[in-house]
Amino acid sequence: RELTPEEFETRQAEGYRLQDYIGKLGLEASLESRLRGEWGGQEIQVDRDGRFVKILGEKPAQAGEDLRLTLDAELQKVAQRVLGRRKGAIVALDPRNGDVLAMASYPNFDPNIFSDRISPEKWAAVTAQGDPFINRAIRGFPPASTFKVVTAAAGMESGKYPANTVLSTSPYLAAAGVRFYEWNRAGFGAAGYVKAMAWSSNTFFGQVGRGVGGETLIDWSRRFGFGSPTGIELNEETSGLIPDDDWTQERLERPWNVGDTVNMSIGQGLTLATPLQVAQMFAVTANGGYLVQPHLVQTDTPVKTSLKMAPSTLETIRQGLRAVVTNGTGTVLNIPGIPTAAGKSGTAEAPPRENHAWFGAFAPYDEAEIVVVAFAEHSGGGGGSVAGPMVRDVMAAYFELKEKAENPEATTATPE
Repeated sequence: RELTPEEFETRQAEGYRLQDYIGKLGLEASLESRLRGEWGGQEIQVDRDGRFVKILGEKPAQAGEDLRLTLDAELQKVAQRVLGRRKGAIVALDPRNGDVLAMASYPNFDPNIFSDRISPEKWAAVTAQGDPFINRAIRGFPPASTFKVVTAAAGMESGKYPANTVLSTSPYLAAAGVRFYEWNRAGFGAAGYVKAMAWSSNTFFGQVGRGVGGETLIDWSRRFGFGSPTGIELNEETSGLIPDDDWTQERLERPWNVGDTVNMSIGQGLTLATPLQVAQMFAVTANGGYLVQPHLVQTDTPVKTSLKMAPSTLETIRQGLRAVVTNGTGTVLNIPGIPTAAGKSGTAEAPPRENHAWFGAFAPYDEAEIVVVAFAEHSGGGGGSVAGPMVRDVMAAYFELKEKAENPEATTATPE
């Protein structure tokens, strides 16, 4: 849209003119300086009556950069179709380099409506969907049990709960005067990391979080990228929230306590993460332990940082995520069109409204090339049953599209 008078005042020195158009949202805003180009013009001589005499000098206009996005147009269509009219988001990411292959959010809006004045009727129709201007892929929500990946890493890397740890699970874990219940209200008996991940045991990971302590858990949360923007080229991205003692002292006027630690260890309480951050976390487990920076513009120099986890830590987490799919809460991914996959479900309490549902997965297990995370806001139900099928459908479409691209002449035989 056109520059506002206030924007013109701040950007006049950059060469903008009144009535210039400027990117207001998304990549159009964040990449404005690269997309814009430069005005051209002529210096001319006129006579005393203002009539043209001759050209004294000329500056040709310069076009802005051509930028190619990482988005796969066909997969983007699939993600939007799979999400449908369910409030939430789907993110598909290449864990090897951070390429964002698809990013869908609903409710959404057509940005062309802002090209002209908006009638009250059109505005009412757009906003009736419920917050269509929020990109839920980069908005923070309680990450629920997907966050147990971080708790597992903190437990093993601290040395207090090594890879062979076995803990007794129970109907609930008491901390700071609160009972943190197992989702089945019974417990799962004695469990190690793999079994606890497969069945998403709150009391197992609550014990690990309580044992390593808040500072260690917060530290590993931030190493995985939570609590900070990922760096994707979108100014609207939020950082989520990884609170600490300073935060609780300032905002809640109380010190951090063990209940906060247990809540964080199972992805509840004050902790907030965006679907993009959760995809970034799964990418770490998929690519051998590297935090990759997600990006929408193709680049030859992706940003990757090793978390320097012990091989045993990474392998134990991976085995746990694989067990989720083979015999845990994520068996929905066991279909012929998807190679061996691994993942994790999550169901976040959001009283007094219905639960949020999460599911994240990567495939193929040994050489992952895609991570898909689905989030359904206030959807009710469990992550495996609500968000799991969305991940399944997007992932199946990815491998089908890949097969067609690699074998364009392949046809399905039909009986005569």
